[in-house]
Amino acid sequence: MLRVIFMGTPAFAVPTLTQIAAAGHEIAAVYTRPPRAAGRGMGERKSPVHLSAERAGWPVATPHSFRGADDKRAFAAYRADVAVVVAYGLILPKAVLDAPSRGCLNLHASALPRWRGAAPIARAIMAGDSRTAATVMRMDEGLDSGPICATQEIAIGPDMTAGQLHDVLALRGAALMVRALDALQQGKLLCTPQPPGASYAPKIDKAESRIDFTGSAQEVHNRIRGLSPLPGAYFEVAHLGKPERVKVLLAALAEGAGPPGSVLDQSLSIACGVGAVRLLQLQRSGKRPMAAAEFLRGFPLPTGTRL
Repeated sequence: MLRVIFMGTPAFAVPTLTQIAAAGHEIAAVYTRPPRAAGRGMGERKSPVHLSAERAGWPVATPHSFRGADDKRAFAAYRADVAVVVAYGLILPKAVLDAPSRGCLNLHASALPRWRGAAPIARAIMAGDSRTAATVMRMDEGLDSGPICATQEIAIGPDMTAGQLHDVLALRGAALMVRALDALQQGKLLCTPQPPGASYAPKIDKAESRIDFTGSAQEVHNRIRGLSPLPGAYFEVAHLGKPERVKVLLAALAEGAGPPGSVLDQSLSIACGVGAVRLLQLQRSGKRPMAAAEFLRGFPLPTGTRL
């Protein structure tokens, strides 16, 4: 079996870590981002990968960067066969990439070279893509630019949210990485350069979360599901004399027409630049998500209201 350094941070990375261990590979160490202040008390919160590694008893390292020689030496001292990187969040310098004897493999949540970068799941849905993939690549010094070693295509349903696609990719990507490690161990892992035509998936800017109802219904629908559940697409509307921000977590295409952003009926159909969307699940600030009918009981939006 292989001696593995695992590098990851969010919940997306946890299935890969656990499946690698379940396949019998040795986890030499787990690298993750340092704990961050979070919550009302701003106490330090460990990452999902950090917590998973602690429960399993694996050594955990949380460097702020790999600029210092000490961090690079500590990494090399584990004498790993391979490093597996899944949504880690730090750029790895050449000295780190070259330290494992069989290199570094990365699991990326897109059909590379489409959607290189930080937010491939959200960007694929917001763009209206009907398919994506989990991809294992051999890492180089570029941004998700290394040669592709394994891929599994995944359909994006017309109403699938980013949260739902995240969970599918996390599980299928984990299994794909285990197969890639098996091939690597047998000397059969073949990696080919990425074809031309790369596109990029930058982090979601706060301004992108506001729903622009002047777009087409399909564009609005894609934005809502691409940002659900986090950070959540939102609209603002006056309530009790004050503007209030309301997130939309689920929506569907609907029939109807009117001024963009206007409430068309009490099923919460909202007019768009072309067509309409029906808001199915909403969330007020500090409240739990609610179905549209329940939301309207505490937050009336009369027909004709402009969002």
